[in-house]
Amino acid sequence: MSEPLTIIGNYLSPYVRKVLVCLELKGIPYRIDPIAPFVGNEAFSRLSPLRRIPVLIDGELVLNDSTVICEYLQDRFPGTSLYPADPVRRARARWLEEYADSYLGDVIVWRMFFQKGVRRFLFNEGTDEDVVRRAREEELPVGLDYLEAQLPEDGWLFGEMCIADISIAAFFRNAVFVRYQVDAARWPRVAAFLERAWALPAFRTLAGYEDGMLRTPLPEQRELLAAMGAPLTETTCGDASPRYGLMRLG
Repeated sequence: MSEPLTIIGNYLSPYVRKVLVCLELKGIPYRIDPIAPFVGNEAFSRLSPLRRIPVLIDGELVLNDSTVICEYLQDRFPGTSLYPADPVRRARARWLEEYADSYLGDVIVWRMFFQKGVRRFLFNEGTDEDVVRRAREEELPVGLDYLEAQLPEDGWLFGEMCIADISIAAFFRNAVFVRYQVDAARWPRVAAFLERAWALPAFRTLAGYEDGMLRTPLPEQRELLAAMGAPLTETTCGDASPRYGLMRLG
């Protein structure tokens, strides 16, 4: 590979985080344009017709959607496999990835993180506290009950860490951003699993960038990331005024 891959997408997005962890675990060099959600310019619209992040650029190839991108990375760089070889386990891993993308995405990203963060600070809109309350007290516990029955006491879901483990851990990082902590007494397997996953170097590296961004105003974030040594692109697509996309992030 002559040039590093390019990723367009924000470090705080769990969909972007999923792709970046895959890149880190596979040792694939990349550059990132860490645009905030909803601020992509017209060049971004041409690359992402649904105006969603992440976007992957590999030479002439442009891909959208985190699941499509991760499957491409596995096919393109098969050396370190992030999908189980057994077809039954592989199918189960893909289902759990989809569960994270869809259910956890709806609850953690849209009903919690978007309401408490993006909606307030990017669009200057008020938080619907009833939506947040239902997410925290009713909807997320349903997901945690399901995952508690799926996750192992130790290690990873299917032996080696795979896309299912990555996806679940990626989404719960955003719950932390809105001060939600998994109750280890009620969901001990989930709590222990997240602790194991977030301790990995791939997640720890990204967490440094994420935590720095959360403490920094939006106009200053790119400068901060450059000072921290993030592998930034030379140019950015994130210089437009915020506007909602055609579909949710994914």
